Amino acid sequence: MIRVMLVDDHPVVREGLRGMLEAEADLTVVGEAGSGDEAVALDRVALPDVVLMDLRMPGLDGVGATKRILREQPGRRIVVLTTYETDADILRAVEAGASGYLLKDASRTELANAIRAAARGETVLAPSVAGKLVNRVRNPEPQPLSAREVQVLQLVAKGGTNADIGRALHISEATVKTHLLRVFGKLGVSDRTAAVTTAMARNLLT
Repeated sequence: MIRVMLVDDHPVVREGLRGMLEAEADLTVVGEAGSGDEAVALDRVALPDVVLMDLRMPGLDGVGATKRILREQPGRRIVVLTTYETDADILRAVEAGASGYLLKDASRTELANAIRAAARGETVLAPSVAGKLVNRVRNPEPQPLSAREVQVLQLVAKGGTNADIGRALHISEATVKTHLLRVFGKLGVSDRTAAVTTAMARNLLT
């Protein structure tokens, strides 16, 4: 039997999930929690194989509860089950250590199979969520330039050499080079001209 703990702040949702899961011969619900704090405490007693974790709850949210549970029980499998699929929510859950991310419109069969997969140590993701993660990896958000990097790039745009920039900012030429290399990396370019052009296109220079 796969032991499952339900975490959701809506009793009706928990009741529905319990009914769905206990219709499966190999799944049993060993506990229910209505908040993140309750989940952390109940996990120590219920010892589930898989936790179905709601994301947004009053007080300690699903991400916070996931982090705490995994800190105490690193091997616990936690699957987020939520109505939200924004990039930020998905990334927060994955970074917290969640084994999967499903949406509440999943069918009973999809949910049961996801729990079985998670119990086997597999990662389970709703198709739309998987697509968002792949897109995020392929098109990562650009890293912001620091205030000092912007200053250096502004002086480059005005035609300043490394020596000129160093004197203007009271830093060494080596430090100027370091700042420029970081700028190149963040902007995805390989030379000063491209850095200035790209920064202007992104409205990073005033």
